[in-house]
Amino acid sequence: MALSRRAWISWRGLPVLAAMALGGAVLDASPWSAQGPDATGADMTAYPGLSVMTYNVEGLPWPVRLGRGGAIEQITDRLRRLRQQGLQPHIMVLQEAFTDAAKRIGPDSGYRYIASGPSRELEGDALARDPADLAFAAANTRLKGENMGKFVDSGLLILSDYPILAVRRAAFPVGACAGFDCLANKGLVMALVAVPGASTPVAIVDTHLNSRWAAHVSFDRSLHAYRLQLAAVDRFVRDEVPHGLPMILVGDFNVGKDIRRRLAFRTSLQKAPLRDALRTCVAADHPCGGLPGDARFSVARGRDWQMFKSGAETALEVQHIAVPFGHGADGSMLSDHVGYTAYYRISPAV
Repeated sequence: MALSRRAWISWRGLPVLAAMALGGAVLDASPWSAQGPDATGADMTAYPGLSVMTYNVEGLPWPVRLGRGGAIEQITDRLRRLRQQGLQPHIMVLQEAFTDAAKRIGPDSGYRYIASGPSRELEGDALARDPADLAFAAANTRLKGENMGKFVDSGLLILSDYPILAVRRAAFPVGACAGFDCLANKGLVMALVAVPGASTPVAIVDTHLNSRWAAHVSFDRSLHAYRLQLAAVDRFVRDEVPHGLPMILVGDFNVGKDIRRRLAFRTSLQKAPLRDALRTCVAADHPCGGLPGDARFSVARGRDWQMFKSGAETALEVQHIAVPFGHGADGSMLSDHVGYTAYYRISPAV
């Protein structure tokens, strides 16, 4: 998973690379020539800076899910309408974008720059073979989707209005999965984005960790895989995010309410260290002014997270949370996850 710092484009070359990207020469990324904008009713134009949405769109293929095409079309249509109002998220970070329709959300809703996660064929590193890992590997069962190869890619996409200067992706280590989650080649993708007003690129990292219930294996087994994947996320952030850049780590972390997962996740967060956008806004004295109802719903579920940290030259601070994709008036949702947007103020680091 390691990548030499020399293999990364120096962010000092940002002006030249941004000009190249605007002309269509994006490195390792492809250029592409409702519900109201916010459930709180707030005016989103009042929050200049960077807006980032995380959304697990439940774009699962047949036969895992049936009839998802209509919902994906509605998601795309709502994004188009937000763009017409100038209210689209600057960056959308998707999970479970497995189907062709889900992969078209970006270009069909007007996002010019797209970075995809690990392909079905990309192989992760070998696992460290300590006794616990050996026992874990020996207990795999094809009846639950393990040791059958990868049927789909990672389902990860980063969609951006701003130029993507470089992309780095990694699959989770071979065998670091449990149950039916093993059929997808989960991992991480990072895009270095040239954000207006930022003196350096912003690193956007997307991931999706092993489920608990949906894996259909014992909770102990899924927890072992979960810890292995968290360790892979830690290594990726440590080794691949260029030192000194601001970072937003986004994804479906499948923490849930399990105490052991929460402890493992909290320990992982402390290594960076990272701040959580939703829970930052919960603080009574924070200028966010609280959270919309569907954002509180997302907090309670503990699956969809945006964690951020400032860089050496560029500071990030969350200003507001909006929920363009939550519950409708009839209680229905376009996915089994909430899609929420965090608005970040960008300023020079002090």
